[in-house]
Amino acid sequence: MVFYAQNGNQRPVRLSERTRRFAYESLNRKYGLDTLKTMGVSLDDVENFDALPSITKHDLAIMRIAQQAPVRICEGELVSGAATLGHAIKHVIPATYEDKPVFGSISHLTVDFETVLKEGINGIKSRAEAAYEKHRGSEREAFAKSCLNCIKAFAVWHGRYLDALQDRPEYQQNYENLRRVPFEPATSFYEAVQSLWFTFAFIRLCGNWPGIGRIDWLLGDYLKKDLESGKLSLEEAREILAHFFIKGCEWVNGQYIGSGDAQHYQNIVLGGVDTNGDDVTNEVTYLVLDILEELGIGDFPTTVRLSKNTDEQLLRRVAEVMRFGGGILAVYNEDLILDALVKDGYEAQEARAFANDGCWEVQIPGKTYFIYSPFDSLQILQQKTLREYDETVDFANFEELYQKYVSDLHTKVEAIFLDRQKKFGSSDAPGEAWKWAKQQPCTVVSLFEQGCIEKGSSYLEGGPIYNIYSPHIGGLADTVNSLYAIKKLVFDEKKLTVSALLRILKNNWEGCEALRQYALNHYTYYGNDNDEVDEIASRLLSDFADICVSFNGKCGYRFPAGVSTFGRQLEWSPKRFASPHGRKQGEVLAANASPTPGTDREGATAIIRSYCKADHSKLATGAALDIRLLPSSVEGEDGLQALMALMRGFVALGGFFMQPDVVDAAVLREAQAHPEDYQTLSVRVSGWNARFVTLNKKWQDMVIAQNEHG
Repeated sequence: MVFYAQNGNQRPVRLSERTRRFAYESLNRKYGLDTLKTMGVSLDDVENFDALPSITKHDLAIMRIAQQAPVRICEGELVSGAATLGHAIKHVIPATYEDKPVFGSISHLTVDFETVLKEGINGIKSRAEAAYEKHRGSEREAFAKSCLNCIKAFAVWHGRYLDALQDRPEYQQNYENLRRVPFEPATSFYEAVQSLWFTFAFIRLCGNWPGIGRIDWLLGDYLKKDLESGKLSLEEAREILAHFFIKGCEWVNGQYIGSGDAQHYQNIVLGGVDTNGDDVTNEVTYLVLDILEELGIGDFPTTVRLSKNTDEQLLRRVAEVMRFGGGILAVYNEDLILDALVKDGYEAQEARAFANDGCWEVQIPGKTYFIYSPFDSLQILQQKTLREYDETVDFANFEELYQKYVSDLHTKVEAIFLDRQKKFGSSDAPGEAWKWAKQQPCTVVSLFEQGCIEKGSSYLEGGPIYNIYSPHIGGLADTVNSLYAIKKLVFDEKKLTVSALLRILKNNWEGCEALRQYALNHYTYYGNDNDEVDEIASRLLSDFADICVSFNGKCGYRFPAGVSTFGRQLEWSPKRFASPHGRKQGEVLAANASPTPGTDREGATAIIRSYCKADHSKLATGAALDIRLLPSSVEGEDGLQALMALMRGFVALGGFFMQPDVVDAAVLREAQAHPEDYQTLSVRVSGWNARFVTLNKKWQDMVIAQNEHG
């Protein structure tokens, strides 16, 4: 079985034929299509269901899922457990009443797998039992009881797999390995992988989409111990871990055409330091990179924590895997992020544990409720500051225009805060004294978030240690370029007045093509290492970050700033007017913190330099930079060294998060025309990976446009 990168290069072969066959079947939809055969469990037979308390409905749903979800044992699998209900792929708890899902589910979190590995589910159960006794007779009793009910359901599901494996002699190894875990602490690498997978599978069987987090830190000590004792060889460990990744493709089905079928937030973080500041890079780090390189699995977008101290061997290995394309690997600048988290109020030891939320926004895993609120900054400029291009709008100078825009930005962030404030029953008491409003039940994920059990409060009701609501500015480059174009056209070169420019823009540049071309092509916009325009971007991000954190302490959330679009530029485009930098009404423009498509003319290094001029230590949840590289630019030893240098420069200059993708737009156009030949072609979209053929045409066109190299 041969796996090819999207540039046609054959991937190396290290894994057994059995494992490669398993990967081929999973990536080619065998198990995803099987999952769609059973969409969920029904609660229609529950007497007086409508009258039941919400938490009771939830617990009935989780138990029924555990009792009735199909048990799947894949041919030749080394790791067991499967999320086999189709509604879970749609981000809901897969239990229906009168053919409608009863509850939504949770994502944008990475749960506490460390406690599962070290203490087992029984350790969590002991804490839940103590919490139940503590909260009996209070308003928190129902949640505490729900924790015990969901652990009981987990045990039922675990027992069903043990029964199924025990009846299959060829899977006795799986049975023995699953018998203790995840209810007892893992004692070996094989048990640890099985424990991690089985817990993850149960959480997402119940409709939730958690991230995996720092898998090499979680598993590294187990493998080291087994290798030293001779219990396991590195080749055997690679096979076991590969099955973890292959099992993670069990939802690949090709049926949901839209923003892609691989965006289930099961992200992985590699490398970096532990809470004591010691490097965690180990054999598991390199095994993960081996598996990603050989199988090209894009369902676990993986980010490597790099720093000025990153070992040359790891940096080289990352570059070797990255240049196969598919957008599987991205990089964090660990030095910068630790600085950002400490500035945001985290203890240094806590900050060192950072992973992500299952996408790329930074959080402390197993301790954080996280949600973000994205908005289009260009619409604020066009619709608020410039009042939908009202010709009576005027400014004496650029500074006056800029300050009015920042004021409008403050109003937007304040509106986000006021909306979030509604999640509380009182606004009279500050900080932690706020009373959280009742939310839908989400006990399964709450079991794996520190603080929830002890407080008797769910993940959605203030249970986690950290509760984060992050305003995310979108359309950054479009706004910066628009401000810069106004500055140059009106205030510096005095080619026309504010009123005249707004009249032209309101008419979508009609009859003013020469001026439009001048605005489009004469100026050097963000992404080309032009200090004049980059200073506007840096200043705007700094002001935005200050606005966000000014709302800290005014309710039960913290409000760190971030930068993202996650593809929303598609839905924003119809609401946008013509832009001062020469773009017409309705164009799809910039993604994340990246340049407006077509304006970056000086290459990847210039893009990074523009991006890094901002003080990213003020953006505690992150700012994503997309970098597109042609396959020819990373060929051979010279290409490898160039890619390594690009990553070193990103770290040295103070970047936050960079997601490079090695892709040829010609290949994407061919895949668009002949999808049957490119079923497994993976691309980095906007924080996740997706098989290109499962993007709808609008998404495909956007990805192609972003990958056009000038």
